[in-house]
Amino acid sequence: MAHTFTSLLVHLVFSTSGRAPFLAGAIRPDVHAYLGGILRELHAAPIAIGGTADHVHILTRLPAGLAVADCMRVVKANSSRWLKERWPERRSFAWQGGYGAFSVSESRRESVIRYIGDHARHHHRISFQDEFLALLRKHGVEFDERYIWR
Repeated sequence: MAHTFTSLLVHLVFSTSGRAPFLAGAIRPDVHAYLGGILRELHAAPIAIGGTADHVHILTRLPAGLAVADCMRVVKANSSRWLKERWPERRSFAWQGGYGAFSVSESRRESVIRYIGDHARHHHRISFQDEFLALLRKHGVEFDERYIWR
């Protein structure tokens, strides 16, 4: 086959360091927009970006040549630097060290978009920690809960 064809939808989840509420209020839409811009620079296609004051959810289509780890390294490093420059009073801002990345089938795309779009309301019922653990379990990811939040 002469060409490469892919459909790599990925649901990315990551939080602020210590789940500090750095993304509260009016800053959040600007951060989400900037995250989308970074993804576009990487030739990814951001589909939905949302979250709360302490974490972000992204549904994006990744190009064939972009590894999830490379994408997350660039997204987190560049957005962290930009956020500290734009809001100097948040100079202690940092993202958590890790992230969650979950494959999404095209048939589940719309439900993930709705999930991300309705995220603030969702967190009135469940904490980020419980949500993240549920995502890991749903996707069959093995983990040791004693070490997950370190």
